[in-house]
Amino acid sequence: MDIYAPATPGKGIEVMDDEQIDEAVKYLETARIDGKCKFVPASGAASRMFKDIFAGMETPNDSVRKLSDNITKFAFYSPEAFDGKTNVASALLTEDGLGYGSKPKGVLKFHRYGNETRTALAEHLVEGQEYMRNEDGSVNLVITISPEHRDLFEKALKDVQEEYERRYGVRYKVEFTYQDKETDTVAVTPDNKLFLKDDGEVLKRPAGHGALIYNLNNVKEELVSIKNIDNVCVERMLPVTARYKKALMGRALQLRDRIFGYIYALDQIASSEVVNPMSSVLQAYMAVQEDVYATDEVQELCNEIEAFLRDELCIVMPESKDCKSRALELRAKLDRPIRVCGMVRNLGEPGGGPYIIKDKDGGTSLQILESVQINPDDKKAMEAMSKATHFNPVDIVCCIKDHNGDKFDLTRYVDEEAGFISSKSYQGRELKALELPGLWNGAMSDWNTLFVEVPVETFNPVKVVLDLLRPAHQ
Repeated sequence: MDIYAPATPGKGIEVMDDEQIDEAVKYLETARIDGKCKFVPASGAASRMFKDIFAGMETPNDSVRKLSDNITKFAFYSPEAFDGKTNVASALLTEDGLGYGSKPKGVLKFHRYGNETRTALAEHLVEGQEYMRNEDGSVNLVITISPEHRDLFEKALKDVQEEYERRYGVRYKVEFTYQDKETDTVAVTPDNKLFLKDDGEVLKRPAGHGALIYNLNNVKEELVSIKNIDNVCVERMLPVTARYKKALMGRALQLRDRIFGYIYALDQIASSEVVNPMSSVLQAYMAVQEDVYATDEVQELCNEIEAFLRDELCIVMPESKDCKSRALELRAKLDRPIRVCGMVRNLGEPGGGPYIIKDKDGGTSLQILESVQINPDDKKAMEAMSKATHFNPVDIVCCIKDHNGDKFDLTRYVDEEAGFISSKSYQGRELKALELPGLWNGAMSDWNTLFVEVPVETFNPVKVVLDLLRPAHQ
């Protein structure tokens, strides 16, 4: 990627004060919204969460010793499962024990509340009722899972749904969805030959979370909140999480309505000059003479839109050849899906996160980059990476309908060139796997994007099992 600069506070990242947060939350409460939905990527097993525990199963390592010393602090602990067992790692991971080594994160017990325990899925249900409730009392969730885990997820949902609906006064509508097999990609050997299985067939693999853009494209609601399955906290910390999530949703709606206003103003200019009322928007624009767009009034509107794009979204437009082209290009830039992404201050080494990128057309835009998208041999890019102040916690709010209330086709806004090549293995054989552009990387490349700072308290992922000992999970 051609990095112009890291996105930082005041230059790519918006930092809201309490008054602005209150305004955004109030805007959410009064805005017109054609439905809300919580979108939770939850595919794959939790094997990486237990990597160190697997490694120490036969000969205990520091991670296994810490697990053993604190076993009663975990929500999955029970005397029946662990007391008297000499190998705690085996009791946790193998099928003779809890079998957590092969189960998905969503169905693992994360938190304990007295006699009640909650899975990661259950905590997303609790979060959903707090900030994603629709006017009719429904809470919609779309959860992406692997087909082999469906029974586990359905049981985990059935265990709590009726109780939570009674407790919180809501109705949950939960849809489990799979990564489309049509998005699977080929694998190659380390020397770039097609990877063949023992039966001679070409190995095809799931194409990473970028393939989930197709699942997101099927969501019918207008306002979508995206958050990974493992990023949840105990309920006492939920007010902070909910306040900032509502602020992100409010900012997305403020942005939506301002953009819709500009599109309406531009369309009024075109339609006022067109005789045929049945003309399409593009036909209307093309029918208008150049001198109409050259008026001071229209140029002032275009100046205002350019300043908005530059100051709010870090979008610098490439130079237009004439006034008519300028209006058309500005309208096209406005008429896209919207995402507002929470960004957390980087307390460790800077890595993948929010950047200002030079686009192929010569303009600039805000993008979320993984560290592998940054060229280590590019001094300017590495300098930008070293000055990065924030990272991406995957705390995203999307508006996916246009000014007419029609849903955008999200597949039209993907950067098809921003794929990943990752090192994997199959039955002990090394391979290179091709992954589609990441969901919040290349798959949302051509969206209108706003980055907003959120506190680190809203980011509580469980990447390894010992993370469950942190205060946010106790």
